[in-house]
Amino acid sequence: MAIRVLVVDDSATARAVITEILKSAPGIEVVGVAADAYIARDKIVELKPDVICLDVEMPRMDGVTFLKKLMVHMPTPVVMVSSLTRKGAEVTLAALEAGAVDYVAKPHSNIYDGADEIKNELIEKVRIAAKANVKRKTVEEIQKIKYSPLSETTQKVIAIGASTGGTEALKEVLMRMPRNSPGVVIVQHMPEAFTNQFAKRLNDICEMSVKEAENGDHVGVGQVLLAPGGLHMVLRRSGARYYVEIGDGRSISGHKPSVDVLFGSVAKSAGKNAVGVILTGMGADGASGMLEMHNEGALTIAQDEKSCVVFGMPKVAIEKGGVDHIVPLEGVAQKIIELVQKI
Repeated sequence: MAIRVLVVDDSATARAVITEILKSAPGIEVVGVAADAYIARDKIVELKPDVICLDVEMPRMDGVTFLKKLMVHMPTPVVMVSSLTRKGAEVTLAALEAGAVDYVAKPHSNIYDGADEIKNELIEKVRIAAKANVKRKTVEEIQKIKYSPLSETTQKVIAIGASTGGTEALKEVLMRMPRNSPGVVIVQHMPEAFTNQFAKRLNDICEMSVKEAENGDHVGVGQVLLAPGGLHMVLRRSGARYYVEIGDGRSISGHKPSVDVLFGSVAKSAGKNAVGVILTGMGADGASGMLEMHNEGALTIAQDEKSCVVFGMPKVAIEKGGVDHIVPLEGVAQKIIELVQKI
């Protein structure tokens, strides 16, 4: 009798590759796929699979959180299949402790390119999982498992703040950023009547897609979101995905939108998975937020005095101790690209 497998992954490409691999193996049948934990829950009830191949980074609920719920209510053999599941990783240890039978590390590059390297391992581990004796976990056992969904992710974010002289500085930086750069969120002090036109201007000359942010916009690869004039913008996270919230409120650090508000939210939602950049500008907005980012493990950059129109915001950020690298404007984009590779 064939081993019935459910594939749970938010990436359509990953679902297709994993399904293709498993279908190539005699005695294994993929009975269904799901793009997130909530769809997976319904498919498990309906299909009663023998084994689940489960990703970690998914919208609405991450894979480890879903696994913990599954092992309490409907214990099923699970093989974790993720770029994050590798030997010694916190997420791997948490998944095994929660009841996963085994794990397979997705290649960090395009999964199509790495399909051959995981094929035999995935098939073998699914066969082993099908024979595993999976025991129900108690709520108390699950609660003892320490795991923060924010601790690891392959999703990265670049946060930039600027004021006086910032329009040209941002142009200089963004024009040098490649199309496949991580998502960028920006606060530039500017009246509300101008931000939409400024975003369109940048979109016309940059490889990345640039737009004035709207509430709920996804922060993804190749996307630049500019905070609307007169409104605050914050970064939020749902599962593995980042998105922005746009809202009113009082001015913070003398401004709305405020760089401090954006940077503070990036510190909380992205932590060490972010790069922060503070460019030319008058005053101190962004300095406290950059320190928060720095303290949460983000890598940070300040534009140097010589290339600034006004060396205010970067100067205060440096004095507060939140800056890792001081870089001339023409080198900022390259430094961002370099730091992103280190995350």
